[in-house]
Amino acid sequence: MKKKYGIQIVVWTSLAVLFLTALLSVTGGNLRYIGKSYVESNDFQWEMNNFYGNLTQAVLNPIDIEAEKKQITVTKSEIEEHRNYYGTLSEQIGNIEVQYTQRITDAEAVKSEKLKATLIEERDAKIDDIRKNFESDAHVEVKIRASKEKQLEEELQRRIQNTEENLYFPVVYELTDSQTGEKFTSGDIHVTTGYKETFSAEEGYLFAAPDQLDDFYYDSYSSEAYESGVSAFRDTVSTVTEETASEHAQDAALESTQPQTVKKFEGTVVVPQSALQKGSLGKNVKRYNQKQLILYVLWTLGILALATLLTVIRFNKEWVTTSYYVERYQRQKIDLKAALLLLSASAFWVLLGNAVGRYVTFFTHYRLESGVILGMTLVILMVFLWAIVFQLVLLVERVKVRGALIQDIKESYSMRFILAWQGMFLNRSIGIQMFLLLIGFFLAGIGLCIVLIQPILIMIYIPLVLFAGLPFLYIFVRRTAYLNRIMVATEAMANGRLHKEIDIEGKSPLAEHAKNLNNLREGVHISVTEQAKSERLKTELITNVSHDLRTPLTSIITYTDLLKKEDITAEERTKYVDILDKKSQRLKTLIEDLFEVSKMASGNLELNKQRVDMTQLLQQALAEHEEEISKSGLDFRVNFPEAALVAYVDGKRWWRVLDNLIVNAIKYTLPGTRVYITLRKVGDTAEFVVKNVTKYELGENIDELYERFKRADTSRHTDGSGLGLAIAQSIVDLHNGNMKIEVDGDLFKVTVVVAAV
Repeated sequence: MKKKYGIQIVVWTSLAVLFLTALLSVTGGNLRYIGKSYVESNDFQWEMNNFYGNLTQAVLNPIDIEAEKKQITVTKSEIEEHRNYYGTLSEQIGNIEVQYTQRITDAEAVKSEKLKATLIEERDAKIDDIRKNFESDAHVEVKIRASKEKQLEEELQRRIQNTEENLYFPVVYELTDSQTGEKFTSGDIHVTTGYKETFSAEEGYLFAAPDQLDDFYYDSYSSEAYESGVSAFRDTVSTVTEETASEHAQDAALESTQPQTVKKFEGTVVVPQSALQKGSLGKNVKRYNQKQLILYVLWTLGILALATLLTVIRFNKEWVTTSYYVERYQRQKIDLKAALLLLSASAFWVLLGNAVGRYVTFFTHYRLESGVILGMTLVILMVFLWAIVFQLVLLVERVKVRGALIQDIKESYSMRFILAWQGMFLNRSIGIQMFLLLIGFFLAGIGLCIVLIQPILIMIYIPLVLFAGLPFLYIFVRRTAYLNRIMVATEAMANGRLHKEIDIEGKSPLAEHAKNLNNLREGVHISVTEQAKSERLKTELITNVSHDLRTPLTSIITYTDLLKKEDITAEERTKYVDILDKKSQRLKTLIEDLFEVSKMASGNLELNKQRVDMTQLLQQALAEHEEEISKSGLDFRVNFPEAALVAYVDGKRWWRVLDNLIVNAIKYTLPGTRVYITLRKVGDTAEFVVKNVTKYELGENIDELYERFKRADTSRHTDGSGLGLAIAQSIVDLHNGNMKIEVDGDLFKVTVVVAAV
């Protein structure tokens, strides 16, 4: 918060708290203090009603104990309960015999005949009484009735004592029973009146219903008069204060239907003025007047505070937007902001209601601790109010930014939780299992709390723990351990240790995940191997290209320097020129092959396909190299169909395939051996096969023969670019054909297949 706004914010929040406190004090029944004296208040009327009730019970219509005793009833069930309370007749007599046998024996032992006779007399009397209990219902009824009468007298005495103690209220009265004319007076009603209430036929009687005892003992005795209407007056006093026609009609109806036990009184009840100035009632008057004044002052201050807030110290949103805490607050998630706002508002509302009571308490009692608590409450209210205003202003400003609120919702913790909850069920099996585990542990915790409250339920809780909780725990621990092993193995894979597989345990989703990781490990292993191979071949490619380009280029440079000498003969010059021509052609061929392979690898080579006789094309290729074949000393065995074998290919490019394979056979076949060349139709394809015995050992990496600049002659003594098989492979691939190399010891076999027409 910037310093220059500190004073304005403190003043504004203090005035706002004052206004809100005054506004809240209007509620909660405080409006009843407006324009009313204490004798007009609900509190005083409650005191008077309480006085009438006590007066009725103690003086005007006390309970007739003898009449109440006559209303006592004894039921058959009570008789049976009393009779069999200690068991059957034989069981009760047996118990009495047991109780007295030892005592009589002891009396005989001390030779006390008098004590013995007394014990025997008591025993026989009790046994006789027990026998009468089982022989006569009247005998039992008398005992039950006597017990009830005794308890009734005790209860009545207790109620009279309580009623007399509550007649402390300083009231004088002069009341007359309208039916009997009996007068009841207390004090002088002609004193200076503070409060006066008159009862008459015109203004309404004071009805006095006797106290009820039907709920005292077993609900077993009751009066027909009570059941027929007196219950409406139970523990209450009914007064009539306004004269209306309807009330007269009610009085007439009531008079004709009320039992004689409900009495009507007329007369005057007066609260002296002096009583309202001293004693407990005077304290109540003083406290009421103080609270009334405090509320008037508080409401006046609240109105002044509101006027000040609307005119002099008006709220400025810059107090919030320029605050130091804005940037820090805006970085929080929207649901956290909402929680803070709700918490602030709730705390403010609770403290605001508490502050109203604190005002009254402090200004009524003027205690230091009350003032300190009130001051602390107001300061805390100011802090919470400013927190609420701060958050609301920033919320409004944020809503004004288009799309900001939606973006905040998307980035909220709640939305993350929803997405996480959805993600939890991407694998439904794992999601359901985890959800059940969470529910299980939650219920286990609740069950433990219930057992601590009601230990008897442990008989249910223990089987649930043994047969449900522990199996759930076992599954959870086992799955967690397996997950940890998978994570350790995954970390090893990430660090490049691919030699060990993850164990597959069962058919759970974790086992399926482990299986997928093993497949990934195998794929990574193959990829790493291929990458290493690619790096090695790339190195060899660079080395071979450098060597094959440098060799003819070196010869060209050397013989060019020799031609510059003036002392060379014409014969030497001719020889040097021939060598330069040969090396130049060699370099040209090498570069052309390299460009052609590059074009085919990038897919930029266009084919001109047409119907081509494969047999004629093979014959032309062999005729082209007839001289080389003759000089090689190799025995070429050629087998091709007599009829034309037609395929839809680019003749120029396919001739290159045949040429490269024939040249490869001439260069790398062991001298004095045979070369088998076969062209035939196999189904819908034309198959071209070249088989020969190699001059050089090929090794096991057959696939590398397709690589550029790869030769069987690793010492590179032979001519050629090393691109022959690579070019042939690329041309075959462009024709959607298939080229396969097979090696069995020194036997080398190439098979080329393309669709025939």
